[in-house]
Amino acid sequence: MQQTISRKIYLELPAPTEDDARGDRERILEAIPPEYGEVRMPLPVLRTLYPMCRDAAYHLTVTLVFCGTLWEVLRVEPSDTTDRLYGAAVDYGSTTLVMQVVDLLTGEVLTEQSIFNRQIPYGEEILSRIFYTKDNPEHLKELQQVTADSFNALVEKCERACGIPKEQYTAMTVGGNTTMMHFLLGLYPWPIFETPYAPVAENPGFLRAEALGIHLPGYVYLFPAAANYLGGDIISGLTATGIDESPELSVFIDIGTNGELVAGNSEFLLAGAGAAGPALEGGISRYGMRADTGAVDRVRIVDGKLQIHTIGEASPRGICGSGIVDLLAELFLNGWVDSLGRLNEGRSERIITVKNHLDEEQTELAVCYAWADESAQGENLVFTQHDITEFMRTKAAAHTMVSYLIESFGLEAADVKRFYLAGAFGKYLNVESAVTIGMYPDLPREKFVLIGNASLKGAYRLLLDLSALEAAQRILKKITYVQFANAGDFVEKMHAAQFLPYTDLTQYPSVKKKLEERKQCGFC
Repeated sequence: MQQTISRKIYLELPAPTEDDARGDRERILEAIPPEYGEVRMPLPVLRTLYPMCRDAAYHLTVTLVFCGTLWEVLRVEPSDTTDRLYGAAVDYGSTTLVMQVVDLLTGEVLTEQSIFNRQIPYGEEILSRIFYTKDNPEHLKELQQVTADSFNALVEKCERACGIPKEQYTAMTVGGNTTMMHFLLGLYPWPIFETPYAPVAENPGFLRAEALGIHLPGYVYLFPAAANYLGGDIISGLTATGIDESPELSVFIDIGTNGELVAGNSEFLLAGAGAAGPALEGGISRYGMRADTGAVDRVRIVDGKLQIHTIGEASPRGICGSGIVDLLAELFLNGWVDSLGRLNEGRSERIITVKNHLDEEQTELAVCYAWADESAQGENLVFTQHDITEFMRTKAAAHTMVSYLIESFGLEAADVKRFYLAGAFGKYLNVESAVTIGMYPDLPREKFVLIGNASLKGAYRLLLDLSALEAAQRILKKITYVQFANAGDFVEKMHAAQFLPYTDLTQYPSVKKKLEERKQCGFC
């Protein structure tokens, strides 16, 4: 039976008499069922008991919250309030924080809200923020404060959206990468990036919200990290998938600016992480953008005509990672680019010559996916030859990281039973397009599972099911971390993957079949 991270117990206690003059604290603690073991009542709660207990005729609701090793009384209230119990689950990213307010009695998500991380002004790149705090206690304190401010702003946004006062959020569970956790805790993150890459803390566990500057009454649980580049967001995501509980081989992949991968089953887990580059978040292109309103997220070429779809059905403002994957797949299948990703001039009126935005004295080919009269900016939106080349490197990195981990087991891609795609990129991704360009292996499509924000799903699971704590610790003990940089043939494998879909087309039979069918129909 699942057990939530916090509970409410309604008690109808006998009032003190001359024959039973026990204190209010002792009266309450002795009435709590023995299944909770030794229960702690902190001093701030103790100070609320008189005269409240007597005024309520000892008809009380006790809120208990788990704090790692035992249960603690969070508050004592008059009358029966057991029909109201809430918690908050958070994905704490370097760019965006996402929070769900959850009804712990029903599992219903009452609201999901997001805000930009207030650390961003200190550097778009995480490394810039790290250098800002290096050997500077005041700067570290400043970053910790703006981090807490981010959480508090998000709590207030959720409070307004669902109408549940934040004082009723009894617990918060958080998945975030190792550096982000250091900023929240006010710990120097520099050791994460300096050999031997040992963080100040990997598993801080349960902490009082007030100690972190977060304006909530209870505890905050931070999912543990497995390594400097394999943080609590990944561990949280793994608890959501249950990979370590299945005998079947699965792969978990979360690729954004960095790529984190885990492959394994109930017997073993092998993990690695590496820089994937900003391509999958649209960061390589002048008109690249994150998956937001107006972002081109789907592309098709039908009868030689390019068609696009945007998030929110808005006028196109740019293209996000999933749109780029679609675009490159369609360009390749229709012969607009060759296997090296080179644009074929004259293949379509959409392939035009533009100035190189890095050097306006130079020109290059580009594909225009939205003409000026279609775009929100009133200018042509293009994906250039340089953009394609950069994206080819990113997709090669993703392909190579996956194949390397699988081969490390002495297995083949066909042995994978589940292929979990996590993150914002995975939420919108067209798997068919990703396979077409060789980002992922050519597996039966039903093996791919798009799980979206896995970090948030893991945090949600823990609110409702304390066994997720055991799962996280089990994963930590089982996982082996691989440094891709130390793999002797990694660069060679990456070079082989910088083709569409791959140097050896026989490894992509479904793509080969599509190409043959289109040639027979005269489409390419």
